[in-house]
Amino acid sequence: MSIPRRRLAVAGLGLAAAPLAAPALRAQGTWPSRTVRIIVPWPPGGSTDVLTRMYAERLQAILGQPFIVENRPGAGGNIGIDAVAKAAPDGSTIGIASVGHFCINMFLYRQMPWDPDRDLVPVALAWDLPNVAVVVPQHVPVTTLQEFIAWARAQPGGYTYGSPGVGSTPHLSGALFAARLGLTATHVPFRGAAQTIPTMLAGDVRFAIDNLASYIPVIQDGRMRALAVTAAERWPTLPAVPTMAEAGVPDFVVTSWQGFVVPRGTSPEVVARLSETLRRITEEAEMRRRFLEAGAMIAWSTPEGLAERARRERPMWQEAVRISGATAG
Repeated sequence: MSIPRRRLAVAGLGLAAAPLAAPALRAQGTWPSRTVRIIVPWPPGGSTDVLTRMYAERLQAILGQPFIVENRPGAGGNIGIDAVAKAAPDGSTIGIASVGHFCINMFLYRQMPWDPDRDLVPVALAWDLPNVAVVVPQHVPVTTLQEFIAWARAQPGGYTYGSPGVGSTPHLSGALFAARLGLTATHVPFRGAAQTIPTMLAGDVRFAIDNLASYIPVIQDGRMRALAVTAAERWPTLPAVPTMAEAGVPDFVVTSWQGFVVPRGTSPEVVARLSETLRRITEEAEMRRRFLEAGAMIAWSTPEGLAERARRERPMWQEAVRISGATAG
């Protein structure tokens, strides 16, 4: 199973995408006329929060109205996205939704307070980032992914791997990795990389396939060793780290991506202007540089493209949830 790395103009969800029609473009000028809030369904300080604030800064500069980030964490991001789904569809509320919201939570949670197809309109892809397989050299004495696989098979009780929570893409990536290779692995969930990393450095957890953005500092300072990235190509700021395919694990392209959404009922004019402005932002060299330094690849798609990407990836994530045995709520 794999996720095609980046087909930015073709991406998916069962969401009905708002069209970018010519009349909509002619009527764009009336929005925004007041403050716009961007709901981030995660706590302040994490990669989603930081990257969204970069977008908010540029949206405000280009569109001439305040864009305020509001953090609404909880329940795997469901609380924040529920707030978006239930907001007035007047262009004053935007949400940043993850692959989890588009493709995973519907299979993970027994009950969902919102439905992505029914309650949200996709606007544009925002960014894409791979996971990275990491170990702490002093606790796991390997230098390649194949050496890690051999080491793992030699452990009587298998190995432990950390993630930022049950049903997260790092958890599901770790479960897929172990299942694909026939390894015995025990998942240890944390609330985020800020807890996973110290536990790994202490030797209490031996492995992670976690979001690259959180691990770049400890990789670059040598405290952790990156064995492979789950992207289709090598990551620009870590050119010596192979892809999973190059490291001997083919068909394992699994990336964490996020996209902007608005409440169902938001006018096509607002969706069109917001999507076009986001496209302009992704073409700025300075923004591309800032995102790469933060461990992500700034990206864009049409609303229809974002809908198609989620629709295409849902079967893979459904299978990953099944393999992991994860349930929530």
